[in-house]
Amino acid sequence: MNTSRNGNWIDRRSRNRSRAVLLLIVAMFIAPFAMALVLYYTDWQPTHTKNYGEMLKPPRDLRGLELRRADGSAFVWNHEDHTWRVLIAPPENCADSCMRLADALRRIWIGLGKDADRVQVLWVGAAPQIENFSAMVALGDSPALRARLPDRAGSNAIPVYIVDPSGYLVLRYPAAFDPSKLRKDLVQLLK
Repeated sequence: MNTSRNGNWIDRRSRNRSRAVLLLIVAMFIAPFAMALVLYYTDWQPTHTKNYGEMLKPPRDLRGLELRRADGSAFVWNHEDHTWRVLIAPPENCADSCMRLADALRRIWIGLGKDADRVQVLWVGAAPQIENFSAMVALGDSPALRARLPDRAGSNAIPVYIVDPSGYLVLRYPAAFDPSKLRKDLVQLLK
């Protein structure tokens, strides 16, 4: 009789251990989903991201704007070309600071190497004349476009923006940003 009691006790102990292992396995599979739901519904965002530019939330849709090139021809967003755009809307008469920014953007563009043809620089207003910078597109001044930008440019404070291939303004770089960080972000976006 003692053996049957010990046998039942061992069976019960083995069954409890099996249940515990099964519950542990189920918890390991359910925990990540539960955590993801909690983070999603609490709208949690990481404090540090890989990109240097500030993500605009929500992104601003620029597709509905009727933009014109400096020569008067229409500028059309073509998402099928997968071209990312760097947008600059400087104030009038920014002279030296505009020239420095345009030169920095040309250097970034050259540094992209084989991916440079997938980046275009949109300059709103009178664009500085930079040699060997075929990616720069001068747009006519557009008050409607300037109204959709989150920042106003000053003579020494010219913000820079990234526009995705579909025509949404997605990233903002503050005035006096580090151009090498913009290049790193573009490299990530072009992957």
